[in-house]
Amino acid sequence: MSPTAATVGIAHLPNQRHKIAAQKGIHFTLMVCGESGLGKTTFINTLFTTTIKKPKDHSSRYMKQLSKTVNIEITKAELEEKKFQVHLTVVDTPGFGDYVDNYNSWMPIIDFIDDQYETYMRQEQQPQRDELVDMRVHACLYFIRPTGHSLKSLDVEVMKRLCTRVNLIPVIAKADTLTSSQLERFKQQIRNDLDRHHITIYRCPDDMTDELLTEMDAGLMAAMPFALIGSTQEVERADGRRVRGREYSWGVAEVENEDHCDFLKLRQLLIRTHLLDLLESTAEVHYENYRMREMVKAAEHQRRHVQRNRAFEKNVVYKEREEALRREFTEEVKREEARFRSWEAQLVAERDELNRDLERRHAQIRALEAELEALYYHPSGASSSASSSVASSMARH
Repeated sequence: MSPTAATVGIAHLPNQRHKIAAQKGIHFTLMVCGESGLGKTTFINTLFTTTIKKPKDHSSRYMKQLSKTVNIEITKAELEEKKFQVHLTVVDTPGFGDYVDNYNSWMPIIDFIDDQYETYMRQEQQPQRDELVDMRVHACLYFIRPTGHSLKSLDVEVMKRLCTRVNLIPVIAKADTLTSSQLERFKQQIRNDLDRHHITIYRCPDDMTDELLTEMDAGLMAAMPFALIGSTQEVERADGRRVRGREYSWGVAEVENEDHCDFLKLRQLLIRTHLLDLLESTAEVHYENYRMREMVKAAEHQRRHVQRNRAFEKNVVYKEREEALRREFTEEVKREEARFRSWEAQLVAERDELNRDLERRHAQIRALEAELEALYYHPSGASSSASSSVASSMARH
């Protein structure tokens, strides 16, 4: 490359992109999913160091048991740091996992994620696309209850469906209820369950050009699932420092201490290092997968529609042929009936003629019988007349 080409200004393109991004800001949608009482609201407020969601009234938590529905709560906030704006949307799922029978309780969550993809796809198909409303879920934090054993069947079923639609990040809630050894065993058991059930979680992209970033990503993946401690209150340590955490009789469980929990690793993953990758993977992987599935469904629907039309056209031809055959058969039946009636009338006429001839024969026989009786009782006087009547009768026949 010549020295002149090096001063064209191509190297300023990242600065231009940064300026455009700073002016527009970004839309980031974060979903928190899990059973009630695992600290989802506290974590959101701790993550962004402000009150995004107001604490809930836990005294009325079990009053909704009769409704037996999973709600979708959307909270929006505008965050700004160093003149860079983030249009944050937090999606909560209250009611999930709170019932004895949780069959299909995940359907409102799955439907919400798919509906956002559908809405965005419909907007892209419009002529005017200046202001697209992007509510696609870019990351889903699935909160796991710290049982210390293994994943529950509900957790497995839900994460199976979530991992194909969104960047799934499993987290262990209230990690301060487990000892370090219990927590490590629980993490390993969860990893084994995820592998056994073929549940795909979010993975940091491979960047072979930056060894430091690759090493940092390996550390983040090794900590998965992240163990969390949530607290929005500051407590005082024994050395006088005030930190965010939870105070116990044995000491303080600090939120921002990597020896106590993985909060800093998760915040680094979500915001500081991989936020752009979460946005791009949602748009280029999960959204494209959804769009591909819908296009395949549309093509299959179109193919079936064409087949139905062709079948209908064939049915029309078959129906016309059937009608023609039915008309031909009807005409043939009518002709046969007319021929049968003509033959029947001819037979009746012949029968009547034969009956009349038979009557004539009977009358002649009766006349001859009468003449014979007359000859028998009057032989002398009636001989000539009898002879003449016989002769005349013989003459008639």
